[in-house]
Amino acid sequence: MDNMHNKYLGNAGEELAMAWYRQRGFTILHKNWRSGRFEIDLIASKADILYFIEVKTRMGEGTAGPEASVGKAKLTQLRYGAEAYLFAHPEWKKIQFDVMAVTLMPNGGTELIQFPDVM
Repeated sequence: MDNMHNKYLGNAGEELAMAWYRQRGFTILHKNWRSGRFEIDLIASKADILYFIEVKTRMGEGTAGPEASVGKAKLTQLRYGAEAYLFAHPEWKKIQFDVMAVTLMPNGGTELIQFPDVM
């Protein structure tokens, strides 16, 4: 049940993040793009920049935000996934790595915080 709950939570966060980016003029190119063991939650573009986006979602207002769970290992995985994507799509010259923290509040509200250009 816990794994299913996490999958639902993650998907809900990714959907909210996609809407957030779209509202700001981004084009979502891929959701859950995979290459081997690497997965990138969202790949988006705006102007001539390609964005690799890690989405972290949590329930409620804990002591640490969802972004706190994005450590060095996760960022390394994101970078390797981006390298695989860019190998297949070499036309992109400008890239950015974002973390999107999504908190689903007990009252039904949501909080989305973008951490742009994290590496």
